[in-house]
Amino acid sequence: MTNIFQQKSSGSLFLGGEKISGTEIRDQNVLATQAIANVIKSSFGPSGLDKMMVDEIGDVTVTNDGATILGLLDVQHPAGKILVDLAKQQDTEVGDGTTTVVLVAAELLRRANELVKNKIHPTTIITGYRMALRESLRYLQGDMSIPVDSLPKDTLANIAKTSMSSKVIGPDSDFFSEMCVDAMHSVKSVNNRGDLKYPVKAVNILKAHGKSSRESILVKGYALNCTVASQAMETRIVGAKIACLDINLQKARMALGVHITIDDPAQLEKIREREATLVLDRIQKILDAGANVVLTTKGIDDLCLKMFVEKKAMAVRRCKKEDLRRIAKATGATLISSLSNLEGDEVFEASSLGYAEEVVQERISDDECILIKGTKAHSSASIILRGSNEYQLDEMERSVHDSLCAIKRTLESGAVVPGGGAVETALSIFLENFASTIGSREQLAIAEFATALLVVPKTLAVNAAKDASDLVPKLRSYHAASQSGADSDPKKKNYKNYGLDLTKGKVHDAVKAGVLEPKMSKIRSLKSAVEACISIMRIDTMIKLDREAPASQDPHDYE
Repeated sequence: MTNIFQQKSSGSLFLGGEKISGTEIRDQNVLATQAIANVIKSSFGPSGLDKMMVDEIGDVTVTNDGATILGLLDVQHPAGKILVDLAKQQDTEVGDGTTTVVLVAAELLRRANELVKNKIHPTTIITGYRMALRESLRYLQGDMSIPVDSLPKDTLANIAKTSMSSKVIGPDSDFFSEMCVDAMHSVKSVNNRGDLKYPVKAVNILKAHGKSSRESILVKGYALNCTVASQAMETRIVGAKIACLDINLQKARMALGVHITIDDPAQLEKIREREATLVLDRIQKILDAGANVVLTTKGIDDLCLKMFVEKKAMAVRRCKKEDLRRIAKATGATLISSLSNLEGDEVFEASSLGYAEEVVQERISDDECILIKGTKAHSSASIILRGSNEYQLDEMERSVHDSLCAIKRTLESGAVVPGGGAVETALSIFLENFASTIGSREQLAIAEFATALLVVPKTLAVNAAKDASDLVPKLRSYHAASQSGADSDPKKKNYKNYGLDLTKGKVHDAVKAGVLEPKMSKIRSLKSAVEACISIMRIDTMIKLDREAPASQDPHDYE
C-alpha cells in the first residue's frame, strides 16, 4: 500500500535530477551529523584521545582539537558540512568549545528526528527548542554565572588550565597557564570607546625544535624569526624608527619584452648604472625620512647593504607579510607597498614610520631572533615554544592559542561558569522542571532538549574510562537538590557548582577545584548548536541535479 505514495518518478518533474523528501532525507541528515560527531567524540574532555590525520599528499597532523580535525576532513554531505562550518565558526569567534558544539548539535538533531517519527511537526519542535534555548540562557546568566572579581586571583590561570587539560600540554598546565595569562595581560589595550581589549593576534607564537616543552619562554616584545641582512650591521638600536615595506629592494632590471634601441655604447652603460642607482635612491629616501630599522617582505640587494651599514641602520629581509602587518599595527607604522605618490614621484613620508624603544637581535635557544620591544601604539608579547618534533610543536601552538582565547573571553566578559559538565547538567534539570509547566506540545521538545544536553557529562565520563551510568545520575541528584532546596539550605545552594572529577571518578565542587570556563564560550556554543540544528531540521526535501553529460559526438561518426 505504501508503494502508491512513493515518488519514484518525481525526478522527471525537474530538468533532470533526484528528489529525496520526508523521512528519508531527515534520516540521511541525522546519519551524516552522527557520523561527524562520532569522529570527534572520543577526543572530548581531559582524557580525550588524539586523532592522526593524513592528507592526500601524506602530511600528518596529530591533534584532538575539534575544529582542526573537522577542517581536515573531506565532508561531502551538505548537512555534515553545516556541522564543519559550525565548528570553524566557534573556533573563530570563541577559540574553544569546538567539540562541545558539534556533539550538542548532533544530539539535538537526533532527538528531534525521533520526535518527528512520533508525529510531532518540525515547526513545533523548532518552537520548543527556541523556548528551551531562551530559558537556558536566562538561567545560565542569572544563576550559573560567577563574576571574576569575586573569585581568587588564580582564576585566569584556572581558566587556562581547564582549556589545556584535554591537550598535549595538559601535564604542564601549571607552567603554560601562567605564561598565557602573563602574555594576555601584556597585550592589554583600550579602544576608542574606552573598552578593554586583549587581541590574541598581538601574541606571536614561534616554534623552535629541541629541548623540552617546559623550556618554552615568554618574551616581552614582538619576536621575528629573522636575522639582519649583513653581519656588519648594528644588532641593537635604541629609539627605533621602523619602516615596514612590501617592496623589493633588489637591483631593478628591465622587464622582459622591453626593447631599447641605442646608437652609442656609452648609453648602455648609463642604463646599467641607472638600474643600480634606482634602488639606492629609494633606500636613500627611506633613510632620509629618519628610518633606522627597515623590514621588508622581499629581498635586499647586497649592493645596498653598504648604505645601511654606513648609516648604522638595521635591515631585515624576507619577513612574513602577516608579521609585518602586526608590527605595523603595534608600532604605529604603515605597511608601504609602493613609494609612488599620486603625482608619480617616489617619496617616503616620515609619518609612515613606526616607533619602538628598542630593536635587538638576540640568540634564543639555537636560533637568532629579532625582538621589537616597547612598541608605541600597542604592546605585544611573543611565546617561543620548544618541543621534540614538528607534530608536537603544531599541537602545542593550537593548545596555547585556545587557552589565550579562553583568557581573552574571560577578561572581556568578566564572568565564568563551572566546568566538568556542571552547566549542562544544571540546565538539563532546570529544563525538565520548566517543560512540566508548559501545557502545549512544545513540552516534548523541551524535555528532549534537556536530555540532549546530558551528552556532555556522559561523553566526559566515558572518555575518562568511568561509569557514566553511575556518575551522571549522581551529578543530576546534586543539581536537583540545588534547584529544589536552594532557598532553605545554603549548603545545597552550592551544589549548582558541582561537576565531574574525572581523575578520581566522583562528583566535586568545580569552582573550588578551579575547573572553570568562560561564560561567553558556553553561551555561544549553545546558541550556535541550536541554530545549526534548526537549520538542518527545516530541510524536508533535497533535490540533487544530475551532472551534465558531456556533449554527444556526431551520430554519423563511426570511429
